[in-house]
Amino acid sequence: MRQRKIMSMISGLTLAAGLLLAAPAAHADETPATPPAEFTTDWHDPLTAAPPITTPGTRTCEVTLAEEQFRDFTPYRGSYTPPEECGDGRWNKVVLRLDGTVKGRQYDRLGHLSLGGVEIFRTSTPQPSPDGIAWSVEKDVTAYRDVLSRPQPVEMLIGNVVNETYTGVIDVRVTLTFHTAQGRVKPAAGTPDRVLPLTTGTLTTPRNTERLLAEVYATGSGGGCEEYWYLTVPDAAPYSCKAGEGPYREVRISVDGRLAGIAAPFPTVWTGGWSNPFLWYVTPAPRAFDVQPIVYDLTPFAALLNDGRPHRVEVSVAGVPAGQTGWSTPTNILLWQDEGRAVVTGGLDRHEESAPRNSSSYTAGSPHRLDTEGGHRLTVAGHLNTSHGRVDTTVTRVLDHRSTHRWGEGENPDALTAAWTDDETVTTGRTTTRTHRTYTMDGETTVGAGDRLRTVLTLGDRARTSVVRGGRTLSWSVLDDTYRGDATYTTGVPRDQRHAVGTSSERYRSHGSGGCYDRSLKIVQGTLVEDLRRC
Repeated sequence: MRQRKIMSMISGLTLAAGLLLAAPAAHADETPATPPAEFTTDWHDPLTAAPPITTPGTRTCEVTLAEEQFRDFTPYRGSYTPPEECGDGRWNKVVLRLDGTVKGRQYDRLGHLSLGGVEIFRTSTPQPSPDGIAWSVEKDVTAYRDVLSRPQPVEMLIGNVVNETYTGVIDVRVTLTFHTAQGRVKPAAGTPDRVLPLTTGTLTTPRNTERLLAEVYATGSGGGCEEYWYLTVPDAAPYSCKAGEGPYREVRISVDGRLAGIAAPFPTVWTGGWSNPFLWYVTPAPRAFDVQPIVYDLTPFAALLNDGRPHRVEVSVAGVPAGQTGWSTPTNILLWQDEGRAVVTGGLDRHEESAPRNSSSYTAGSPHRLDTEGGHRLTVAGHLNTSHGRVDTTVTRVLDHRSTHRWGEGENPDALTAAWTDDETVTTGRTTTRTHRTYTMDGETTVGAGDRLRTVLTLGDRARTSVVRGGRTLSWSVLDDTYRGDATYTTGVPRDQRHAVGTSSERYRSHGSGGCYDRSLKIVQGTLVEDLRRC
């Protein structure tokens, strides 16, 4: 049995664009239960160890953005009006919440939610039990204050297929809760003055822009090989998912044809991934329910963009075979304006780029082996003449990818050990922000006697960030989100004959100058058996 055929058959994530899902907060305090001997027709609702969103405890207002049952690829379209009773945009926090239910049989699906063309939410969905599941998710969307302050058209889509086999109708309701600024609770600081969707590939900025970020919701999905881009191999290697340049991928953004930003894409594993949905029925892989955008600081290019003319701003994914689909890169532009200047001038002072590294070495044998190394470095610097003086900004980003892919005949077994690093340093004036990101994947899928398929997998999402001004540390934080899973089931038989067993766990730890959070979950045969908090 060919492993890639198994993956294509089981996962098949359908692309639509963005939603973020997590478990109801009530699950966090449940008493762990005794698990059954194997998976049954029902299991615990989806649950993650990620921290809840903190709120100020002030008066709130709620607005329903969308309420829909998704059966096909027809988008929901509606309208949004900001709540008058909660102020005119001077909110302390705005929280988006999705509540969903689905039962029967259904693949994992990708969804999106946009306001006025600005994508504010992207996710994948959990796969249901025959008896049905319910889940919810919350996302802090305060940064989209500019869009939320005005009436907007709403579009939401979770592309889905419902027929005699795939019976799961995805029923969702999405709301916004506005937390007011009252007394000592101030309006949210630092939010962009403008948020613009990059829908045509051209951008015209306000001429007094003094800070400029781009956020790209980059996802490889759609059921083809780019859903498993980290497993692709060059044409010379005997493996079913081909990519001429191997598995190295890099998400790039350019301004008028000049490279302006680079980033490592996060290796998302969707809820049917690695041939084994029993790994993900309760605890998803990191970010599978929270598709976070890649953020690029384009401030060094602000002076060039401030000339009042349209400029080409384009996003691409390096390493994808020519003509092959599978990546979605919706992009928003976040702008801050100088209230004291009608026009902010300046210049692009430095642009240094290393030659991209990307080499894959294939070794035939039993097992077959592919060793890949890749990387890239970019430094861009510019200055702006603002109403508060000259401000210099330098952005450096350094990427590195290393992986070893081993597979047997018929792609059984199929194993990958991989690590990606994405280091970013942004210096604005006397303040330097350093972020070191590390993503890891270590797993193997085998099919043994009796067509028993087993997947053992560990995933990591880690980051260290520090903010320093004049040699003094202003803030720092460390994040470590680690998932571990081991699940086995019989392939090629009806659902009730799979005799599936599996354990999964997630530990989410964050600490720093903002405090401490540490929660771990353990799931056995779909039953929550451990929920520990250490901070």
